[in-house]
Amino acid sequence: MKDKPILLCFGTRPEWLKIKPLVKLMDRSEYKLLFTGQHTDLLKDVEVDYKITISENSNRLDSIISDCMLQFPNGDFRGVLVQGDTGSVFGCGLAAFNRKLRIYYLEAGLRSGNLQHPYPEEGYRQMIARISDVNFTPTELSAQNLKDEKVHGEIHIVGNSVLDNLIEFGKPTMLNKILITLHRRENHHWMDSWFTEIERLALEYPHYEFILPIHPNPNVKKHRHILKNVTVLEPLEHKDLINIMLETNLIISDSGGLQEEGSFFKKKVIVCRKTTERPEGIDTGHLPMCESPQHLNKLFGKLIENPYISENCPYGDGNTSKSVLEILRNEKL
Repeated sequence: MKDKPILLCFGTRPEWLKIKPLVKLMDRSEYKLLFTGQHTDLLKDVEVDYKITISENSNRLDSIISDCMLQFPNGDFRGVLVQGDTGSVFGCGLAAFNRKLRIYYLEAGLRSGNLQHPYPEEGYRQMIARISDVNFTPTELSAQNLKDEKVHGEIHIVGNSVLDNLIEFGKPTMLNKILITLHRRENHHWMDSWFTEIERLALEYPHYEFILPIHPNPNVKKHRHILKNVTVLEPLEHKDLINIMLETNLIISDSGGLQEEGSFFKKKVIVCRKTTERPEGIDTGHLPMCESPQHLNKLFGKLIENPYISENCPYGDGNTSKSVLEILRNEKL
């Protein structure tokens, strides 16, 4: 059975960033790639074996899940590896479960403890872990979450693979830059308020350059006009985003990946959410929480006076994919 390939599933840029380091280490005979249809620009640089086409539907979440299940390839696979918490990850996981394929879940065990924050991701990640055979968790806390839930699959603490991409970058510095990214579904209803507060900060702290790569989602882009004193960029390649991050004094974001990446470079990330599934960074001081736009100004003023942090990143050391591949290759089936 080990001579059969593992089907690696991805469809969004964050999913590819976390699977890419593993792909680099694997022999081509060890895997097949399934693209689940979301961020089609990825196909310019990634050669895939299978593609799913997302149909137009009034409920996009329903479309993604059903299309992944109905178009799931009928190959002879050793198992299926999924990463993250999108609808496509849930759809592919359920399709694999229905076919009695072995399920490997990368970045398992993240929990906010609230099904509504983030919605629907928290629900998806709980359900995927329940049907997975092997769970690769980033931290001891995420592993404990799975033990508390009594999942049936194996649990391996390996760190977060997104950090594997960062080893090649230089040392961080601080050049009076503030990096901002906002895009999450739970912030769409008050994105105008977040942008208004960020514009206020840019006016109040003119000696800092506030940089915001705008997310392509229309619910974000329609508020772009508010940001008159902010450097608004079109979406960036990952390496370009990291190069800006290296020079920032603070980061303001609702992104999950930036919480980990910022922590890796010992940057404080103001998390613009009510809760986070990465609470380890709260304890170490990497992730100060900002539940609403009204709290941003005061919190920023406090943190910008002392942005330095000495604690090491709690999410891994950049060698996750090596650990995952070793487990996969030594697995007794």
